[in-house]
Amino acid sequence: MEPCEKNIYVAGANGMVGSAISRRLMQAGCKNILSAPSSDLDLTDQASVDAFFDLNSPEIVILAAAKVGGILANNTLRAEFIYNNLMIEANVIHAAFKYGAKKLIFLGSSCIYPKLAPQPIVEECLLTGPLEPTNEPYAIAKIAGIKLCESYHLQYGCDFFSLMPTNLYGINDNFDLNGSHVIPALIRKFHDAKMKDADKVEVWGSGTPRREFLFVDDLADAVVFLMENTDASKIHGQNISHLNIGSGFDITIAELAELVKKTVCFSGNIRFDKEEPDGTPRKLLDVSRLNNMGWKHKTGLEEGLRLTYDWYLSTQRSEISIPFAK
Repeated sequence: MEPCEKNIYVAGANGMVGSAISRRLMQAGCKNILSAPSSDLDLTDQASVDAFFDLNSPEIVILAAAKVGGILANNTLRAEFIYNNLMIEANVIHAAFKYGAKKLIFLGSSCIYPKLAPQPIVEECLLTGPLEPTNEPYAIAKIAGIKLCESYHLQYGCDFFSLMPTNLYGINDNFDLNGSHVIPALIRKFHDAKMKDADKVEVWGSGTPRREFLFVDDLADAVVFLMENTDASKIHGQNISHLNIGSGFDITIAELAELVKKTVCFSGNIRFDKEEPDGTPRKLLDVSRLNNMGWKHKTGLEEGLRLTYDWYLSTQRSEISIPFAK
């Protein structure tokens, strides 16, 4: 049976990543897509997760559900980030095993790697050095998810494997400044400054750290590609526990801020607050394994920023038309 003919459960389907995966699955002709909002299914509750799997019998599970946030949220809600993510992973992965799912794909984060890992980061760098302190609890939870999938494969032969995306952005992103990642935070800051005719935007940190970004619809395309074209034995057979997903290109936060400024058409200045944390100095993934399997990203950063800002504008209750920069 082809993958798209099976019952596919997308955990976290209402989030940015899960909704992008659901859209891509529908484009691929998958019709039996299962989902449940958090109000109906608490993934941190084992009994509820077991009941869902028992009732719906998903054959493929894509685990995109997670508690996520930027530096501020990660650094201040440390207990919530490690507890909630550990519980979600443990409950869903074990239920997939218990109720006979044929495949499970777990989505982690590139923050699993050591703070000072050699660049670009190869998959083998996992657990070779200290983590970035500001998001250590989240990273530890994600590492546990990776090792859960690896262990169920090694002990039981389950087709469970993990994908490690780089920094993601795009449609359905979180633009709340108290919990957002860098791109939606910058878009929100520059947009608000433009609406207020402010003369400057303040950006956390020095602007020197380098980051790699991937448009979320590209990630979704990679997930479906791997769902259809690989399995755990091919990944773990390379003596790795997971597979990197990214663009293979990075830029400084200062360069990113200039791109967002251009996208939003903000005419003021940028001020970097060097009293705020920078996070990891550089985080660029080596995506050669994925590229050699036949998949590469399609959306450039400037195009992705325009698409993301366009979506953000569509969510605003305003009749003002804001032109894009040419």
